[in-house]
Amino acid sequence: MNPIKAVVVLFDRYFYSEKQSECSDLDLRVKPDWKQLRTRIRTMPTCDICHYAFLLSVMMISIIVSPVHILFKLVVIIGLATIFIVPLTSQFFWSALPILTWVGLFFNMPFIPVWIKPAITVQSLPALETILYGDNLSDILAASPNAFLDLLAWLPYGIIHFAFPFILAALLFVFGPPRCLRAYAFAFGYMNLIGVITQLLFPAAPPWYRLLHNLEPANYSMNGSPGGLGRIDQLFGFDMYTTTFSKTSPIIFGAFPSLHSGSAVMEALFFSYLFPRLSWVACAYVSWLWWSTMYLSHHYFIDLTGGAVLSLTIFTYTKYRHLPMRSLKCWCRWSYTSIEKFDAYSSNPLRGKTSADVVIELDESFSSSSSSTNLNWV
Repeated sequence: MNPIKAVVVLFDRYFYSEKQSECSDLDLRVKPDWKQLRTRIRTMPTCDICHYAFLLSVMMISIIVSPVHILFKLVVIIGLATIFIVPLTSQFFWSALPILTWVGLFFNMPFIPVWIKPAITVQSLPALETILYGDNLSDILAASPNAFLDLLAWLPYGIIHFAFPFILAALLFVFGPPRCLRAYAFAFGYMNLIGVITQLLFPAAPPWYRLLHNLEPANYSMNGSPGGLGRIDQLFGFDMYTTTFSKTSPIIFGAFPSLHSGSAVMEALFFSYLFPRLSWVACAYVSWLWWSTMYLSHHYFIDLTGGAVLSLTIFTYTKYRHLPMRSLKCWCRWSYTSIEKFDAYSSNPLRGKTSADVVIELDESFSSSSSSTNLNWV
């Protein structure tokens, strides 16, 4: 049997066969539904208006500062408008807007005028590290490098960090309830976006800077450094990180908060939400990545703490605002006929009640063929 056909057969047998009659399919229309779009805009709540206005404003700033030709900028704007209007693509990209905005700002950070950016702090993070934790943990962990530890640190920092968000998104789509992937995109995108904005407003030198330049003042014309990842290039014999971190990195002085830490904690929270019995795996991964960032001289522990607090804050908001409750009775997303939302008031342990008060029937919220309905289904 053809491998692709075999995968389709297995998917139908173990997952799609669970699909309830009340649940809608993906919207495959490519012709814009102007009437539905006008209705959606007219009935949009104030919080959603603020949400989209903020993201579109940041995205426009990224486009304006980008050095590409104005004709290419117009093509990008028209392309974005198209994918948000066409029902087939809009059901995915409206939810992915926080991630798209973060990526756009991240790669255009070098083109923001220097006179707008604050002065780079070199002493703040090591001073806070010593005050809060009694010593510089990054220096202690990076003091005795060897090839085995280099590889052990490289795996979570240079490989798993980039692959796991996509793997987790696929797991959430298949095994999570409807709308959980939308909540993940919201939380993951906003965590990284707020983190990048913080790095813009509070530029801070990472540990490798102090090893190379001591506490000399830093400026935006200076090159970066791969830190301990340079040893990986030497080990494998080709340039994977040295040029990237030294010359082409969009953010050189973005130590605080650590988005490696923020991403790992956010992924751990959603992984634990999806597979509660495997929470220990998520905690082990976060600990592993935290150690690797300090061993490779890329972050202080205070950076990791800042990233973790940022992720926990945004996840908590997302949990009670967007994230549906997972039912242990449902095998996959197609098994759901209704979803329950977390409710902060009814979950208050002082009330002695933990049941959710908000129940959404899928035949009411997901049976329509409109793109907004299917967006919620995704």
